[in-house]
Amino acid sequence: MRTGSFVRTTTCLALLLLLILTRQIKALQVIGGNATVVQGRVAVLPCTLFDTEETLSQISWQRRTREKIRTDNFYTIQSSTGPRYVNGDDDRFKFIGSFRGWNGTLLLSDVQLKDEGTYTCIFTLFPSGSHKTEIPLTVHVPPLTSLEYNIPTVGNDEVSLATCTAAGSRPPAEVRWITGTLAEELRTTTNSTQHNNGTTTTFSSLVGVPTTRINKQSVQCVITSAALSKEESLPFTIQVHFPPAEVDIVKTSHGLFECKTEANPPANFSWKRSGQSLSQSSVRADGANLHFLKLTSDLSDFYECQASNQYGRKEQKLYFEVVVTQGSFTAVLVLFILLLLLNVAAVGLLFKYGHLQRIMGGIRDSPQRQAPTTSHEPPPTDQEPTEQAPLEVPQEDSRM
Repeated sequence: MRTGSFVRTTTCLALLLLLILTRQIKALQVIGGNATVVQGRVAVLPCTLFDTEETLSQISWQRRTREKIRTDNFYTIQSSTGPRYVNGDDDRFKFIGSFRGWNGTLLLSDVQLKDEGTYTCIFTLFPSGSHKTEIPLTVHVPPLTSLEYNIPTVGNDEVSLATCTAAGSRPPAEVRWITGTLAEELRTTTNSTQHNNGTTTTFSSLVGVPTTRINKQSVQCVITSAALSKEESLPFTIQVHFPPAEVDIVKTSHGLFECKTEANPPANFSWKRSGQSLSQSSVRADGANLHFLKLTSDLSDFYECQASNQYGRKEQKLYFEVVVTQGSFTAVLVLFILLLLLNVAAVGLLFKYGHLQRIMGGIRDSPQRQAPTTSHEPPPTDQEPTEQAPLEVPQEDSRM
């Protein structure tokens, strides 16, 4: 009876102890989480133990990564010895938790793609044993961006104008073009290459017919990636080479003319006079400009502007005529001659109609005339005026 009672008592105690341990095990938790970091930056690997009153003897870490394909014990923390490396040092790891606070969090600096994988945090308790959690670490790799362009010659067939590249990105980057008003004239082609390390290189080309209309138009390559804090924009100005178009010669100021055309590369300009090089010092050619320093009649001639680049040339001719005048002296002389001719004509008319004789006669008789009196008596009614009346002359003379 005593033996059976002892067995029953022992069994009950064992069951009670097991129940207590089971409840404690169910109550305690090891909390970790997911970590995502951009290559080259710092990652935090969180690990904390909650709801236990057991004795903590050790915190240890394991990893299984791209570089360490087998489970690797690499770090331990003990109350007596503190943190230490296992199986080789890696100074990038730093313990930032608290042993007494059941916090085993690690900090990993200068994260590389090789560090991507699963990290396991393990708490060893007494008497329940080991409790763990896994922390996946994801590493994003920003793309190396670049833009290469071609400079085609004007033509009718489609060519690649530029290629935008987002190299070695993880996850793959998105590459697109902003073409503005050229949306109907340009198109894009995109392809990608995946590398063994899990990164991807994306290529996007801008394709179109090389015309003078798209020359010097601005477009943008825009790259978006989860590894970039913001989208990256690469501006680009389309270049199309073509020979000089129509050439115009315009007068910009007195004695100064300018030769204008459109060309890419920009045209070089040269000037000739009647097919010969300019020789007079009074005419100076300065690139697209032709400057007449002196305006003399010997400069009247045909002048030719030639615009050229490596793709062709165009010419335009100008006839420049110099009309020489003698300035204000000539104007005064012409006016004097005109007045003289008018006077001669007036004298001729007076002579023709007899007025000149009357005027001259009046002038000769004027000293013999008496001075007018103050008498208010009217003149004799029987006296009629004639053409030789002396009073008519001065009056007529005064009107002249």
